[in-house]
Amino acid sequence: MNYFHDLSPRLRAELTENILPFWMKHAPDPEHGGFHGAIANDLRVFPEAPRSAILCARILWTFSAAYRHFGAPEYRQMADYAYQTLTGPFWDLECGGVYWSLKPDGTPLDPRKHHYAQAFAIYGLSEYVRATQSAQAKALACELFDLLETHAFDPVHGGYTEGSSREWGALADMRLSAKDLNSRKSMNTLLHILEAYTNLLRIWDEPRLRHAHRALLETFAEKVYDSQTGHLRLFFDDAWNSLLPLDSYGHDIEASWLMWEAATMHLDPALHERIRPAVLGLAESVYREGRDSDGSLLYEGLPGKIHDDSKQWWAQVEALVGFANAYELTGDSKFAAAVEQVWRFIETHLIDRVHGDWFKETDRAGRVNPRHMKAGFWDCPYHHSRACFELIERGANL
Repeated sequence: MNYFHDLSPRLRAELTENILPFWMKHAPDPEHGGFHGAIANDLRVFPEAPRSAILCARILWTFSAAYRHFGAPEYRQMADYAYQTLTGPFWDLECGGVYWSLKPDGTPLDPRKHHYAQAFAIYGLSEYVRATQSAQAKALACELFDLLETHAFDPVHGGYTEGSSREWGALADMRLSAKDLNSRKSMNTLLHILEAYTNLLRIWDEPRLRHAHRALLETFAEKVYDSQTGHLRLFFDDAWNSLLPLDSYGHDIEASWLMWEAATMHLDPALHERIRPAVLGLAESVYREGRDSDGSLLYEGLPGKIHDDSKQWWAQVEALVGFANAYELTGDSKFAAAVEQVWRFIETHLIDRVHGDWFKETDRAGRVNPRHMKAGFWDCPYHHSRACFELIERGANL
């Protein structure tokens, strides 16, 4: 039985009739160029909000993927606009790479080269190449790969450090955000470098990249995944000592399917068998420990208890894909049922049927957090659009 056959058209309608039109209409800033830094749930724009390289790169990925899937010219126009923004004001012509943030006038605000942002630039540029065959975008994506391998890769312990200064030197504060630890390495950055390298392999199957991709996947499975707990460790020193005993259920389930996607880029059954236990271990742990009574995903846990019971939009949609992936690998119908439960929560509580797109956070009872921006430094169309693309394809293929 194809559990996702009926879900696929609902997701396609949500994507093409709500998510993509919202971002095309409201995200671009016609006065200053680029994209608005913050948009509230009621569509109020905050003109002084900083402009994020993360948001720009994720919009680039989203509309490149939309154009590749559907071919609509308006999606190509939006992808071109994001590409021009990322490779224009965000691109450091002197030192290479993308700035972390810009002022509303398009000048650098925070010029550091956080490796997380470079990864998302690779991810977006690679998808743009898949959609448009742009030789320039491919060259820029490969340039970023070389910069990460030169300045971020740890040749002693493996993996990649968090960030660099504008000039690719040492960076004292490498935190992604105020709530993160100032650690040398993090699960989050490593996961998205892996994701970026997977997409880069689709357009540039070069031996150095293939080796780096496989090595990072193996490091992720051996150092970041904790086989004793079934969760990911989050923050590390150089030698992979874990610095915080916290479980992030959204990242766990996201990593489960991204690791499998990465493994399938290598035609090596032995590698697949090595990665599979981590993929299914993460899915099983999240299914058992990270879901609320209605099947939606809670945010964070500590050993034996829930630490943060909020419901974040991105974690819900990663659960859609992660549980669908686990069902495909195991045939266990509980994972298919989990997909439907998460989607029911999304339809009931997250989709904004008044102003468009989705609310980004609710409390445990499903009440919307009005302080959480609909579009912002981190709040983007990439997670929920990607889940739609993934499940549309999986529904068609099962």
